[in-house]
Amino acid sequence: MKLTDRILYHLLYGVLWCISLVPLCLLYLVSDLIAGLLHTVIRYRRRVVRENLASSFPQMSKKELARIERRFYRFLTDYAFETIKMLSMSERTIMRRMKVENPEMVLEAVENNKSVTLLLGHYCNWEWVSSLPLWFIEEQPDAQPAQVFHHLHNLVMGEIFMRIRTRFRSNNIEMAEIMRRLIEWKREDKPSVTGFIADQCPSLDVHLFVDFLNHDTLVFTGPERIARFLDSRVLFCHLSRPKRGYYSLRYVKITDNPKKETTFEITKEYFRMLQANIEEAPQYWLWSHRRWKRTRADFMAFWGDHAEKQLSHL
Repeated sequence: MKLTDRILYHLLYGVLWCISLVPLCLLYLVSDLIAGLLHTVIRYRRRVVRENLASSFPQMSKKELARIERRFYRFLTDYAFETIKMLSMSERTIMRRMKVENPEMVLEAVENNKSVTLLLGHYCNWEWVSSLPLWFIEEQPDAQPAQVFHHLHNLVMGEIFMRIRTRFRSNNIEMAEIMRRLIEWKREDKPSVTGFIADQCPSLDVHLFVDFLNHDTLVFTGPERIARFLDSRVLFCHLSRPKRGYYSLRYVKITDNPKKETTFEITKEYFRMLQANIEEAPQYWLWSHRRWKRTRADFMAFWGDHAEKQLSHL
């Protein structure tokens, strides 16, 4: 980083670290205030949120959608303060607040030297999921925990998030580097446990569409291809929020033999599971991002005469 960026980083980090020392119960009071401002005064991406909710749940009344919308903004600001809290949160505290119901699903695999691919979405507090290594690393120190990330446009915030996401012993690896690292660990006979958040909007050179939340949705297939290469156990991370400040994660097995699965069935099952998880409590998904900004029509226009060939294997 440039000198000015380094100075800004240390200043911002210092401010956020001080905020992280404030008890969550007090931070939630501020969160409620900011949520109201974001929703009613600033109207942060309110049009995007409303369009996404209305198109995803056409069967719901305006009253039901409005209730989810308000709860979403409250969760969004909670998520921000909970993430800041990670800067000073102890391992014991994060394990108490981010509970794993069945850690044996990962432990059994790595004990048998089998890698694990974890699939999750932008649902509940996905940043707290970076604490999962704490549930297996003591018993299996050779296991290599990793999570895939994309660089943020803001370099300073990118460094702060890197600090947050690696606090609980996880390797934060850029998407362009993940295969190289996984191959290295495989050659060293070390099982890997790698988390992928795969519900973003991909570029048009990805060529799989699934029915997701009432949309014809373009999706990533990279995590499935990586799972096939590793022949890993593939688990979906089902998340819930029993009460404010507490999350529960339950692993749901998708497959133990990805090489034997029909092509793209893992990806399709992941999106089926994610949709079911979202429908349980819709307010906890990231409705403010433009998930469906690229359509099948955009895909067809991008590929032109080659579009049908790209989709012919589906």
